[in-house]
Amino acid sequence: QVQLVESGGGLVQAGDSLRLSCAASGRPFSAFAMGWLRQGPGKEREFVAAINWRGSITTYTDSVKGRTTISRDNAKNTVTLQMNSLKSEDTAVYYCAADKRPYYSGTSYSNSESYANWGQGTQVTVSS
Repeated sequence: QVQLVESGGGLVQAGDSLRLSCAASGRPFSAFAMGWLRQGPGKEREFVAAINWRGSITTYTDSVKGRTTISRDNAKNTVTLQMNSLKSEDTAVYYCAADKRPYYSGTSYSNSESYANWGQGTQVTVSS
């Protein structure tokens, strides 16, 4: 079992940047891919970005490509989501999640069923 705690959300203006962080504790952090998913008001939860266990593979949903970067620090058990040029449609609760597949380095990270553990979420609100 892994515990995940997100931080860094808040209220920002369109065009601003925000850095979300997720601190992990529990099972070996470095063995598992990490993802960020979000759920906007009245919407289903959707995949945002993921990074594989050693940080060599990253993947993003199309709507955030080019303005979002996911990174991880396995020594500090943290994963970060840097979001730039924020838009009102980025408004959502952002969840950090740990993949259930140890040492997975494939290309499939967008299915929420792949994630075994979730944080409590952090609210991001972008005003236009």
